[in-house]
Amino acid sequence: MKNLLKHINSPKDLRQISAEELPQLAKELRQFIIEVIASKEGHLGASLGVVELTIALHYVYNTPIDLLVWDVGHQAYGHKILTGRKSEFHTNRQFKGLSGFPKRDESEYDTFGTGHSSTSISAALGMAIASQLKGEDRQHICVIGDASIASGMAFEGLNHAGVTTANLLVILNDNAIGIDPSVGALKQYLTNVKKGTQKQDNIFEALNFEYSGPVDGHDLKALVSELKRLKSIDGPKFLHVITTKGKGLRQAEKDQVKYHAPGKFDAETGDIFTKNNEDLPPKYQDVFGHTLLELAKSNKNIIGITPAMPTGSSLKYMMEALPERAFDVGIAEQHAVTMAAGMATQGLIPFCNIYSTFLQRAYDQIIHDVALQNLPVIFCIDRAGLVGEDGATHHGVFDLAYLRCVPNLIIFAPRNEIELRNIMYTAQIGLEHPIAIRYPRGRGVTPCWKSPFEAIEIGTGVQLEQGEGLAVLSIGAISNKVTEAIRGLNCGHYDMRFIKPLDVSLLHTIFKTHSTLITIEDGVENGGFGSAILEFAATHRYKNDVVVKGIPDEFIEHGAIDNLQQLIGVSAHELHKLIKSLKS
Repeated sequence: MKNLLKHINSPKDLRQISAEELPQLAKELRQFIIEVIASKEGHLGASLGVVELTIALHYVYNTPIDLLVWDVGHQAYGHKILTGRKSEFHTNRQFKGLSGFPKRDESEYDTFGTGHSSTSISAALGMAIASQLKGEDRQHICVIGDASIASGMAFEGLNHAGVTTANLLVILNDNAIGIDPSVGALKQYLTNVKKGTQKQDNIFEALNFEYSGPVDGHDLKALVSELKRLKSIDGPKFLHVITTKGKGLRQAEKDQVKYHAPGKFDAETGDIFTKNNEDLPPKYQDVFGHTLLELAKSNKNIIGITPAMPTGSSLKYMMEALPERAFDVGIAEQHAVTMAAGMATQGLIPFCNIYSTFLQRAYDQIIHDVALQNLPVIFCIDRAGLVGEDGATHHGVFDLAYLRCVPNLIIFAPRNEIELRNIMYTAQIGLEHPIAIRYPRGRGVTPCWKSPFEAIEIGTGVQLEQGEGLAVLSIGAISNKVTEAIRGLNCGHYDMRFIKPLDVSLLHTIFKTHSTLITIEDGVENGGFGSAILEFAATHRYKNDVVVKGIPDEFIEHGAIDNLQQLIGVSAHELHKLIKSLKS
């Protein structure tokens, strides 16, 4: 049997093999992905599902002259391997290695950087219109999933594209799942189309697209034939492709949620290597999920909302136990926030759980629909701070800065799991303002976290260590790094907890007691927690030395969180050196 993949280092090489050999190449490419991700980890299921589609696209189209855009990018591993990055693929998502997503400065074949969903149609349409204006003869293709196409931005792109003559092909990769199963009326429509039971007019034809499909996304002959046909048609076109997420690995096909990004597993059997987590502290997301359910059982007004992340946020526990009061609204962050606002007007208590990086998409709704009306929506902001291997598109480092300027909004960052539970309890017993509660990805520090609830007084910080001369002011879970960093250094440590409102009384005491202050946060330095302390000092004309330490004014790459914290100087070791130097 030929080893076809061995000799393919670019789409030009791919186009030299016969169409009859493509199924063999698909087997080899799928196995290559499995073997690398089994030991290196990554987003497995999505890429396995589009192996044939990836091959067909690069076989039919003259990439990179023809422009190909992948939505989100979870499914782009095969694309990376076929476009000259095969020998580097083992570095995928590792520090200084390949990005886990398409990235423009990584390859000319990555025509648009992605990581967030539903951007591909707008980006590809922009490229297609640019080609028209410049008189270029190029094809423009975007691949979008059935979860992403239900997002508002995707509809905006479709709506505009349908009234243009742009040479655009939208390919719907329909596998009925994003990270969790797709939801909503559009999902049901697509299911009916696949079953042949859809009686209404074709929604995409109604938007002026030349519709084709559904096509079996694992039938290379059919894919190549249909792509060649569509290549000869001008204007906006839509190809509906049916795929199976995790195709080619039995366990990944069976448990598509777990094998979206399964961690390390046996490449031959597909079995995930289990970890003994019995004695470890829980993940913050699970503390949120279990606490919300506990509170909801005793407070009938509590509602849970998440945009397409019931598993990642652990809202799944409430969805299973109280399904009528927990909502997965799909990839629709703006809708999630405004729906929560609407519920709050009627006396309900919505806990709206959104990852920090995705909450950026609902900024206007936070300001206009929640804060302006002073509605007590409870935002639970997961994955705050550095998140690791997903990199710059997913680091939740901007929320402190972009939320701090919004009137009426309370902002709290728990130091540990107990404080997360207590602020959730506090928030549902009658706050008069909206509140944002931010917490990191991963595990906390408190194995015995299910302590009795205690209310937290809004706008209060706590002193964790006494000391002379220098004081460290921290916010949130990074306070635990500070505790480790200051051992033996005789300096004060204050966990401010609230960035808004600040504990003014405690701050006056700190500035009068300590000559030098250092603020430490896992958010951007510009406009964040440290900036708030500097503003306080300027307002009250304090002359103390204040050093701000956090995320510098640059996008931080991907890699293990420990590596990234070391890189930017917020690891316990680097903080120890910094604090020691300031005390000398």
